Amino acid sequence: MATQHTAVVPGTVHLVDVSGAAPAGAKMRDGIQLVPRPSDDPEDPLNWSRGRKMLALAMVVVYTFGTGLPMTLQYSILADITADTGISTATLVEGTGYAFLLLGFGCLFWQPIALTYGRRGVYLVSTLATVPLMVWTAYSKSGGEWFAHRIILGFFCAPIEALPEVSIPDVFFAHERGAMMGVYVFSLFGSNFLAPLIGGWFNEAYGWKWTMYFGAIFAAVAFIIMFFFMEETMYFRQGLEGLEDEQDEIAAAATTTDAGEKGEKSSSSSQTVSEAPAAIYVKPTLAQKLAWFRKMDGRPTYQHMLKTMYMPFIYLYQFPIVLWAGFIYGINLCWYQVLNGTASPVLANAPYNWSSGLVGTIYTGPIVGAAIGCYWAGSIADKFTLWLARRNNGVREPEHRLWPLLVTAVLGAIGLIMWGVGAQHHAHWAILAVGLGILTASVVAGGSVALSYNIDCYKDISGDTTTAVILVRNLMGFAIAYGITPWYTNMGLQNCFIMAGFLALGCTLTFLFMTWKGKDLRRASAERYWKYAAESSSAH
Repeated sequence: MATQHTAVVPGTVHLVDVSGAAPAGAKMRDGIQLVPRPSDDPEDPLNWSRGRKMLALAMVVVYTFGTGLPMTLQYSILADITADTGISTATLVEGTGYAFLLLGFGCLFWQPIALTYGRRGVYLVSTLATVPLMVWTAYSKSGGEWFAHRIILGFFCAPIEALPEVSIPDVFFAHERGAMMGVYVFSLFGSNFLAPLIGGWFNEAYGWKWTMYFGAIFAAVAFIIMFFFMEETMYFRQGLEGLEDEQDEIAAAATTTDAGEKGEKSSSSSQTVSEAPAAIYVKPTLAQKLAWFRKMDGRPTYQHMLKTMYMPFIYLYQFPIVLWAGFIYGINLCWYQVLNGTASPVLANAPYNWSSGLVGTIYTGPIVGAAIGCYWAGSIADKFTLWLARRNNGVREPEHRLWPLLVTAVLGAIGLIMWGVGAQHHAHWAILAVGLGILTASVVAGGSVALSYNIDCYKDISGDTTTAVILVRNLMGFAIAYGITPWYTNMGLQNCFIMAGFLALGCTLTFLFMTWKGKDLRRASAERYWKYAAESSSAH
């Protein structure tokens, strides 16, 4: 199957009907071709009502907050945990690094299960496991114990990193993905920024241990909501994204041939040829909807599921675009880690001497910045992509989505330098808050664009390529979490963050190379991609 599609470039799709001559089998909405093409099954998530789709998105947000907020409550209260337990701040930050490492590698276990037996069960297990682990956190007495629960928590919360990137394309079309992916990325980073704000004031009122108990309660409430309202979005459809037009031509040719053969038969015989019965679609029962996992017809084989546990490593080697998307997402995570690793040490000491509650309040700036970054990389990027597709005869290239990075590259550098230089010279806290907000807008937008670009390029293997992206991202996050304290301690805040600002600028501007050579890289990988996509489809 691979060889017959090498002329079709992965990710290049006809998205906008500019001439009024859409393919015969195309399904349209407001002049936009629906990609991927929905089936005739009313239970196909692509055919769900708008309200049902938005409920599915809301459940992804509930899950993201339900696990993302509890595991990051400690960021603004590191000094208090150190004072009470004797665990050094450096050890606490290193524990966060180990959690991020397992958030990446845990995807190798959870993602194949979700792609085979359903998303819902993995979400529920992940959220439920967070409850006792947050209770354990409150009883930490040594660095080893802190590392232990951070590692286990990272493993069970790993689906937060890669599974929403599968659930969103399950439900939304190509021209909607950017905005919906932006909502997820905002939830991911927003939960991590809201947590220190809540944690800081909760700690002042009840102590750091009850802050951890609050995290357990929050996760438990999220689990109950998801149990009753989260639907399974897994659906095995025929055909591959980007080959719809080709498959229409094959089907039309087959229909013409069949019609000719039937005509010949009818002229020589009075036999009546009965048509094939229409497909029967069954609506799932309430018990089926509430089931944690589901054995759907057409699911991948057990052998294929095991294979997908190591395929992300192969994709990193064979698809440079996947590696680059992971790098861009990872470099943005690094600056997020830099923020969390320095906020409490800077603001809890002279001349600011802020309490943990006030340290948490500084995250108001990042929350606002995350919302702006979400809108920029989501709705604005989607509209810009459609505009470029219309100018390109209705054809969308994944590289059209990269241009918003031009703004985020500059914003990231400005935000880092404002934070580091401002902290070094004891600037007014408002300057620091604005700097963090600008930085966060860049971080959220950059991560959202990287995820959407990966999915747009290789949609039919995106479940595995997203895991590969997260592995790269979290390895980089682990490295910076381990090294940020000695970095700014040895260089000083000003020099450290000026260097970081120019690194952010240079790394993000590599997108210019991808706008130039991205399609060539996709074309060069076409044979491999269609081979893997066909294997994945035939395994269903």
